[in-house]
Amino acid sequence: MFSIAKTRFSFSTFSPGLTSLFRAAAFPTVLILTALSVAQTAPPLVGTSNRDQHRDASNSPQQEYLINPDDLLDVYIVDVPELSRTYRVSPTGQVTLPLLSHPLNVAGLTLNQFAELTTQELKAPGLVSDPRVTVNVKESRTHSVTISGAVKKPQIYFVFGRTTLLDVISQAEGLAEDASSVANVSRGEIAKRMLQVQGHPVDEVSTVDLEALLHTGDTSLNIDIYPGDRVTVAPAGVVYVVGAVNKPGGFALNASRKRLTVLQAVALAEDMKSTAMANKAMIVRRGPQYPNGRVEIPVRLKEVLAGKAADVPLEVEDILFVPDNPGKKAAIRGVEAAIQVATGVAIYRR
Repeated sequence: MFSIAKTRFSFSTFSPGLTSLFRAAAFPTVLILTALSVAQTAPPLVGTSNRDQHRDASNSPQQEYLINPDDLLDVYIVDVPELSRTYRVSPTGQVTLPLLSHPLNVAGLTLNQFAELTTQELKAPGLVSDPRVTVNVKESRTHSVTISGAVKKPQIYFVFGRTTLLDVISQAEGLAEDASSVANVSRGEIAKRMLQVQGHPVDEVSTVDLEALLHTGDTSLNIDIYPGDRVTVAPAGVVYVVGAVNKPGGFALNASRKRLTVLQAVALAEDMKSTAMANKAMIVRRGPQYPNGRVEIPVRLKEVLAGKAADVPLEVEDILFVPDNPGKKAAIRGVEAAIQVATGVAIYRR
């Protein structure tokens, strides 16, 4: 831990003329220097918390961190506010301090090594006679975890070592209302290396069942997350109801409504219009596995409503199309129109 000590500037850097001036005004100068000495040795009234923060940080796990290009470093030099600021490491791994005539090569150094290097560079030419330097990492692209998707606060989460999936989700303030039960973890190079050393299988993407993790407490699903990983919580998706219904639109699935059937979708669409052709309804399901990119699944909706046919479960991105009654030919054209309409309808999340 770096001790807090008074920083002294060398008066040897002053010109001979200034030295003579000091000698000529010896008595006033002594009084001024005495006052300054008392002021500097008095307990600080402002900024104590900042000093304590930097002093405590010198013992943090950050000290084992290796500096990388594009890192944002917080450099604090006791009693030298002109140099205490954040510095961005250049793409070539260098940092430029205002008083130094040359940039410092810092990539690959630990934070303590960078602090020691800065101390030497400031002390050698007499710029600062007794510098006390601490360095902390404020931002790092290579030592961060990205969490995105259906979470309340997508962000880049700064980490130095291993953490867990639940910790990362907690950092993002939990799951959003439209979150699915699936989280995909894309592995970075650090994770691949660590998993290989531990003898675990190394997958480019790991999929976790969030419902099982959150509700059963299965700790094996709370997988380790490493710097460079990307966590994506998939949204639950949308089911569309268009055509002769009172409230056409897309209905988002969420934690309380993870699946929908045809009857539930019709209820959310506030029932069919009186002119609806219930037994001509169909589900338009899209996907590359189907000819022409889609399949049309007939639904005898009138019989389903009467309990004479089984209710049909819907899948994410399904379009339930209920044709109106202007004629069969128009109903056929309506399938194409339903797909176009579904892309622009309102999405209802409740």
